Amino acid sequence: MLVLRNAQLTDGRVVDVTAAGGLVVAVAAAGGAPVAGAEIVDLEGRLLLAAPAEPHAHLDKALTADIVPNPAGDLLSAIEAWVARYPERTVEEITERARRAALRSLAAGVTALRTHVDVNEAIGLRGVDALLALRSELAPRLDLQVVALVGRPLDGDDGRANRRLLAEALERGVDVGGGCPHIDVDPARHVDLALEAAAAAGRPVDLHADENLDPASGDLRRLAERILETGFPHGAVASHCVSLGMCDEAEQAEVAALVAAAGIAVVTLPQTNLFLQARGVRTAPARGLTAVAALLDAGVTVAAGADNLQDPFNTVGRADPFETAALLVMAAHLDVGAAYDAVSNAARRAMGLPVAGPEVGAVADLLAVGAPTLRAAVADAPADRIVVRAGRVVARTTSSTTFV
Repeated sequence: MLVLRNAQLTDGRVVDVTAAGGLVVAVAAAGGAPVAGAEIVDLEGRLLLAAPAEPHAHLDKALTADIVPNPAGDLLSAIEAWVARYPERTVEEITERARRAALRSLAAGVTALRTHVDVNEAIGLRGVDALLALRSELAPRLDLQVVALVGRPLDGDDGRANRRLLAEALERGVDVGGGCPHIDVDPARHVDLALEAAAAAGRPVDLHADENLDPASGDLRRLAERILETGFPHGAVASHCVSLGMCDEAEQAEVAALVAAAGIAVVTLPQTNLFLQARGVRTAPARGLTAVAALLDAGVTVAAGADNLQDPFNTVGRADPFETAALLVMAAHLDVGAAYDAVSNAARRAMGLPVAGPEVGAVADLLAVGAPTLRAAVADAPADRIVVRAGRVVARTTSSTTFV
């Protein structure tokens, strides 16, 4: 049992929060009677929040910006730069970098993280093997989900090897089937085959969809229509969905209604798409976000993630959900509460996880941060953090400054 004393909630109340069996079992006014046998942590007025979740990462690529440059800065150049370095990738090297990146996220407060990992003829299943081993290693502290990001092509004779590797990755135990339709020769067929592979394995699907500025790009619509036609029952996420933000309001509303009906969660990735999209456009460059407002208006779960971490697809980033939330406030014009929900419980819903937070009955995945309000936490991203996963403290970070 864990008791968090003197926790400040977002409504200003100061409370004691008790967790047992992985759940929050009591929230009471601060200063209650001692609890026999409990671990006591005095939060000293720190703000207590639902722990963040990272719904979209690429741990197999993380922390390679200095060794895999992308001078052009666009998506296809990043892909080409990364693929050219496949021969250097080993299971051990991938594991070491992925571990460092995952622990950065954990220190920032992330207790659940979904990572995509490349699966194709050139890299084989090296990344899958690395990430599945890391999933087991980190399980006591972090809920790590692995998505098989299958390469192109996926259809026809040329795609036979990639289809086989996707099926094998699912057989080995990856959590989610993935894909990237918009860069394949036949995007619609890529969507169909990715859904079929996930259905055969009884797994959810999480696709990189419409990561471009072409309003005619139709991955998200195709995914929604196919789920509605087939009754795919395992859960679906569409990540990026940049092109929807380039459509007129009527088209946004129509697609958003389909997405809501199909039960698809959408993950927007402001940092990487601000980095990659509209390269070379000097007049009114697009922000690279999906149609966040239209999707929310339709009742779609909209989550947000950091995506790439210091690699050819995004040379910066701190693996900190407060950074992502701040970008949503600035680039998507969300209020602070909605922005933080996108990187916490909306992200958990997209990942198929139950709600967390300092409420009775919620999962006891919590973040205590040295900030007086949620707005201040998002704005300042204080280093002072205590991370709780399933009712157990799993990370602490403190900092100090001396003026001389």
